[in-house]
Parts: sequence; structure tokens; C-alpha cells
Amino acid sequence: MSNQDNSFGGPSGNYATSFSYGAPKPAEPQGGSPAMVLGSDAGAEPFVVKDTTTASFAADVIQESRNQPVLVDFWAPWCGPCKQLAPALEKAVQESRGRVKLVKMNIDDHPAIAGQLGIQSIPAVIAFKDGQPVDGFMGAVPESQIRDFIQKVAGKDDGKGQLEEALAAAAEARAAADLQTAADIFDAVLQQYPDNLDALAGLADLLFEAGDVAGAEEILAKVPADAKDTAALSAVKARLTLAKQAASLGNPAEFEARLAANPKDYQARFDLAMIQNGLGQRQEAADNLLAIVKADRTWNDDGARAQLLQFFEAWGMTDEVTLATRRKLSSLLFS
Repeated sequence: MSNQDNSFGGPSGNYATSFSYGAPKPAEPQGGSPAMVLGSDAGAEPFVVKDTTTASFAADVIQESRNQPVLVDFWAPWCGPCKQLAPALEKAVQESRGRVKLVKMNIDDHPAIAGQLGIQSIPAVIAFKDGQPVDGFMGAVPESQIRDFIQKVAGKDDGKGQLEEALAAAAEARAAADLQTAADIFDAVLQQYPDNLDALAGLADLLFEAGDVAGAEEILAKVPADAKDTAALSAVKARLTLAKQAASLGNPAEFEARLAANPKDYQARFDLAMIQNGLGQRQEAADNLLAIVKADRTWNDDGARAQLLQFFEAWGMTDEVTLATRRKLSSLLFS
């Protein structure tokens, strides 16, 4: 994810902060491979320009073309136009961000395949798809013509597939506690799609987790006024609201002392739950609110239950504490 030219490949510096905790980012591949790394899609294996041989052609081209189109560049070291074509071809393939792959075949060392395909002059680029040659061109054509050729072979790219892959990769990185990688991906997505609500919510949530409340609020301020909130965005906003409420309440020891003196001091129990949630003590916060619901549903106009519902929104509907507390709340309400 470090390639500068990749659309979603790494941090651009406009949004993301540095995280001092979480799993370390995987080390970048070191040298030793004959392949030349061009770039990578977020969450995908690095894309390479690969040299092939007669023996490996079936695997590198025929089989691989069943996954996505493969362009084969037939060339030779003595060919001047081949040297002119190569940089433009590699750049256009790189910009396709994995929609096509590029394989190079030196016909001096491996003439059999070119002979079977009837290639009589080079450079020649043949596109393979689903195991078959489907199109091609010859000569050192302009870069614009190469891009048109790739679009013809691979189809129009609206970016949606790559965007979805990037967001999925960010979610996977976060699940693995690799928070810096997740932040880098969200940051890179926002460079091309500054109004993407999932990326805005994801990055804001990471900043909140890192203790940068101001940074999270700054990200949320970029959400278009007319945009419809996603569930993730609503959850981040709820977490920020709850954190502010908890911060204004003070020291939890004060409320614990009040409860020790009077277990029916529901306001103290409610405020303690708010502080506990702000400290990340979700189970303790839920238990205190459930205790109020069990003792007195009418307290503060059923305020304890209403606050639990707000917690559920902030924690997420699939959070373990949310699920367990929902079951307990239903048991209390319908028993």
C-alpha cells in the first residue's frame, strides 16, 4: 500500500493521523524477485510486470487470463520501437489498477509462442481473455491509444469495484488491529472521493479511538449537509456526543460513593453509566442502566431505557455488549 501512484495505495497526508498502537504494518516485499512491482490495489496482491517463458506461458497467460485480461508484450532487446513502447505500456497498465495484467515475452529467447500466433513484427501486444487471444496491436502506439485498448479489452472502469475493495481492506485492517493501515486506506480513498460517507465515518472513528476528538469532529464537519447518514456515521456521531456528556460529569468515584450511601440514587447510577461508557466500560455502563430499568421503569420518563438505545447505536448493532444487553432488556420489558 505504499505505491505513490496507486489510487488507494497509501497516505496522502490530508486527513490521517499517526497511531502509536495496534499491530505493525506488514513489511514491504524485499528484492530478489525478477518481477517489477508497479502498484497495488488496497487489499490485493501487488501487481507486477512479469517476464514469461515458453514453459510458463500457459500459467502466466492462459490460466491467469481467466481471472482478468492479460496483455502479452512480444519484444526483443534489439528492437528500438519496443523500447519506446514499454514505458507507455507499463504506465497505462499500472493506471488500470489491476483491471489488466502485463506479461512480457522476449521472442529471441522464446520464439515458439510468437510463431504460433503468427506474429511477424514487433512490438506486438496481444490481449488474452478467458484463455484465448481476443485483440491486439502492433507498433509503438501513443499512450492514449494504449488506454483506449485497455478499456476496450477490460471494459469501462467506474471505480466502484476498487472503492469497495479499498473499504473492505480498511475494515479488515482494523479488525486485525492494524489501525495505521486502516487510516491510510481511508485517507487515500478520501483523496478521490472526499464525500464518501463510509471513509469519513471510518477515519473519524479511528481518530476518536486514538483520543483525537477534535480530529474526529473535523472529519465529520466535511460531511455534506444534504448527505444521508450511514449507520457507521451515525454511530460515530453518537459516540462523540456520549463522550462529551461523560466528560462533563466529573469523577466516577463521586457517584460510586453516592450509590454506596443510597442504592436508589438513580441519577447517580445513570451518571456513573455515562462516565463508564466514556471510559470504554460498556458492560458496566449497560448493567447500571439495566438496574434502573429493573427497579423503576418510570424514572426520568423511562430515561434509562432510552439511554441504552443510544448506547446501542453508538456501539453498533453487532457489538457483543449490545447483543447481550438487548436480550436482557427484552427479558425485563416483557417478563
